[in-house]
Amino acid sequence: MTPILRFLALGAVLGLSACATSPSVETATPQTVPGYEAVEDGGFLIEAVEARHLSGGRERTEVAYNGTEKPGTIVVDTFARKLYLVQENGRAMRYSIAVGREGLSFRGSGVISRKEEWPAWQPTANMVRTRPDLYAEFAGGMKGGLDNPLGARAMYLYRDGRDTMFRIHGTIQNATIGHATSAGCIRLYNQDAIHLYNQVKMGTRVKVRSQAESLELEGPHMDDAWGLAVPETPETIAQKELDLVARAEQEAAEAKAAAEAAAKEAEEKARYAAMTPEERAKADEKAAKEKEKAEALAAKEKAKAEALAALEAERAAKAAERAEKKRLADCKRKGIEEKDCPALENAEG
Repeated sequence: MTPILRFLALGAVLGLSACATSPSVETATPQTVPGYEAVEDGGFLIEAVEARHLSGGRERTEVAYNGTEKPGTIVVDTFARKLYLVQENGRAMRYSIAVGREGLSFRGSGVISRKEEWPAWQPTANMVRTRPDLYAEFAGGMKGGLDNPLGARAMYLYRDGRDTMFRIHGTIQNATIGHATSAGCIRLYNQDAIHLYNQVKMGTRVKVRSQAESLELEGPHMDDAWGLAVPETPETIAQKELDLVARAEQEAAEAKAAAEAAAKEAEEKARYAAMTPEERAKADEKAAKEKEKAEALAAKEKAKAEALAALEAERAAKAAERAEKKRLADCKRKGIEEKDCPALENAEG
């Protein structure tokens, strides 16, 4: 079995391990969203989160908090698929989460008694015994990295000094945030996992709400046509019906296109098989030239995009330099020493 097929199969049964998810990688080019840009961390490049994965209020944001927990507490609502870090004055930082089977198995409270950056992951002995073809290679553990199911950060929940196997961790599978998943505990965008990790201390209390508590504080929630948790209202119920019809039509169109493409490919293979050796040689030569032409065009477009990005970066750097000079000049004019000169984001006031 090839490495790619092994990882695809791994995702189907990874729920046997506490809080682990498929170590597959998203490769789509993301749009830049403030707070979710690409970031280099621990020698790894975490790609930006695409704007489409942040729709529906999935960006982290400070909100009014109506719970009774003390500041510094982490509150997990697996039904609304939200995580709150309670702050002072009735406020909280809200994060969107994905919830797996293991995340649904815990209720009540515990404390963060272990924190890891780029944590390692290890399959259970039972996983290695039952599926050695998938897990034997990782019996000694999978080191931290972009392919690791626990992402860039992991916070481990303990109760009475014992590991509950409940984790709050990052993921590169950004499309899953806000959804229920087949495996895993509490999963955040890697950018959010890092943001939360930097604010959480050892011993931080974690409260996981019951369904009754979620209904009281968040109201009823439901999955929309794409499996994203949304408030359950007459409007969202009606919209789901419309979206389900649209989704079925889209899937039917995609299936038809795939069938047509497969039929065309089979036809081309049959035609190629019927060719004489001389005809095949000519067809291969033509295909090679077309491939070379396409690769040259792709390289040209890539170089053009890189040049444009470099130009934009240069312009941004010059703009920042001008702003910095203006900031220092304004402080000097006001009689403020350079060491006391407010930062750019505070300078306007």
